Amino acid sequence: MVKRKQRRVLRYVEEGSLMKLKSFLRKHKDLELNFTQGKKHRSPLHIACSHGDDAVLRLLLKHGADPLQTDRNGETPLHLAAKRALKHGKGAYDDLVVPLRTNCPEAMDISNKAGVTPHDLLQWMKPEQGKVKNESCVDPEQQWREKLLGECQDEFSETFGQYDDDFLWDDKDEVDFGDWADQIRREYFAKKRAKEQREASSSGQKRSKRREETEEDERSRRELRARLEREHEEYLQRAARKEEETRQGRKRRYEERCAATFQSSSSKAPEGLLGYDDIPWPAPRGSLEEMVGVMLHGADRSDTTVFRKLLRRQQALWHPDKFFQRCGGRLLESDRQKILDTVTGLSQELNRLAQNLR
Repeated sequence: MVKRKQRRVLRYVEEGSLMKLKSFLRKHKDLELNFTQGKKHRSPLHIACSHGDDAVLRLLLKHGADPLQTDRNGETPLHLAAKRALKHGKGAYDDLVVPLRTNCPEAMDISNKAGVTPHDLLQWMKPEQGKVKNESCVDPEQQWREKLLGECQDEFSETFGQYDDDFLWDDKDEVDFGDWADQIRREYFAKKRAKEQREASSSGQKRSKRREETEEDERSRRELRARLEREHEEYLQRAARKEEETRQGRKRRYEERCAATFQSSSSKAPEGLLGYDDIPWPAPRGSLEEMVGVMLHGADRSDTTVFRKLLRRQQALWHPDKFFQRCGGRLLESDRQKILDTVTGLSQELNRLAQNLR
């Protein structure tokens, strides 16, 4: 049975909340990540691969997630990563397959219940999508760039993560921008003091030379200050871009799941029935306000006409009567009341928002 802390991990993985997951795993270092949930018996690492979230995938691997764990179909996370690479091409291959293959090379030869290995799947990729490379042929320069990118991502995560609700203020090894700037400043003045001591030991110093060096030191300080301010601004811009990408990805997954669930006459769940987790909630296990936020993300609320049109579309989608007409006959009896209560609450929240526009 999935424990409370593990359910929280699942929530962060499904929502793509990298900063919250990073802080939570740092706080609970002994938390077991190799558990499964749902009818497909998938682990958090499986879910990260199915969503194409490479940042969450790397974080889970770093904290001990098992790449060889299998789901109900006998598939490892690398199977799901390879399937996504077949669909989305080289970008998905570099983001998902490469980290898993590097972490656990033997996963390439694990067969699922159909007898298919990740290596077999990757052989079906088109040439322009990028073929599986031999490890001996990897460009050292490319390896260095990937390592540098990983370090930059970690540095970004630590800087942006300090604004997260789950940030650990007592984490002694956390290095933020201020600590890094202080370290540079201390190193600079340590070198300056050493230089001044060497100058004091030499009796033939000229005053004009000393004045020139003082001016040079002042110029160096100004350049250092300007560089630190520029890099700090770049950190904030990257943080804002990453947050926006995360929100857009959340909305895109919501719309894809709505299309797959409401526009088809059958479900992928056993016997065509829909459980609570099979409903395309905008924010799984989130509050009603969070769900509405995902639905309406990117909408310009100043344009009342367009915003009201988008709001009405969501009202029609989650109206309790219309929802029951579409899906009432496909709901699992054990989850039926919980699903209908959530749909009713979501509809009421959308109606309240529509009334406030008047």
